[in-house]
Amino acid sequence: MKIGNKEFKTSGHTYVMGILNVTPDSFSDGGKYDRLDQALYHVEEMLAEGVDVVDIGGESTRPGFTVLPAEAEMERVCPVIEAVKQRFDVPVSLDTYKGVVAEAGIRVGADMINDIWGLKHDDRMAQVIAQSKLPCCLMHNRDNKEYDDLMDGVRSDLAETLALADAAGIARDQIILDPGVGFGKTYEHNLEVIRRLGDLHCFDLPLLLGTSRKSVIGLTLDLPADQRVEGTLVTTVQAVLTDCMFVRVHDVAANVRAIRMAEAIYGETRHG
Repeated sequence: MKIGNKEFKTSGHTYVMGILNVTPDSFSDGGKYDRLDQALYHVEEMLAEGVDVVDIGGESTRPGFTVLPAEAEMERVCPVIEAVKQRFDVPVSLDTYKGVVAEAGIRVGADMINDIWGLKHDDRMAQVIAQSKLPCCLMHNRDNKEYDDLMDGVRSDLAETLALADAAGIARDQIILDPGVGFGKTYEHNLEVIRRLGDLHCFDLPLLLGTSRKSVIGLTLDLPADQRVEGTLVTTVQAVLTDCMFVRVHDVAANVRAIRMAEAIYGETRHG
């Protein structure tokens, strides 16, 4: 899969997507990178640590977040995307579920769209992605936590997302799926989704795992967001073992090292 000007294997290696929240209120790093100079410095740091893709988001989606108007979101993300693309040779993903924001981000250089609502929040999003011919990450999400069977429900919801993608003309070879840890799921659900990641290879599409510093780790270890690196690393090793294409993380260097070690140990013995 080509993201920006770089080729990525969809199987056999786990890449690192580094999180850049240009928000004042994200659960873990809100306010740290919402100035342009801070954001660019952090991209430089992540590149030195081995990041493969930078994921830029302008709206916090922490529990209880306030929806940001599209205009305000564009004002946050577009200058950062443009500046990152001018200064660095790194693929940029835009984390948004709003079609108009995705369209604006693509105009200033975004190489990929990361939609936490899997095309279900905004009818326009699927068409924007299809017309751009860019790759996308489509996440599992729902507005409740009620399942007869968790993994059957996740698979059914993702099948609906893929039907929307097919109808809009998004090529299957441009799609990555995200099981949506922390979204529309209880604590127990989140643990089960991580444990059963391999079940989602039924779609024959690459997977992205996003657990970095999330509440499932905080609740398990009884730790605040800034002390959840070790817990995140365990989930990253699980991503390697289940042949996920990407992990989306805050702490790039530690996760790059964990991936390298896990891949050295397990090599081709990994399974879906």
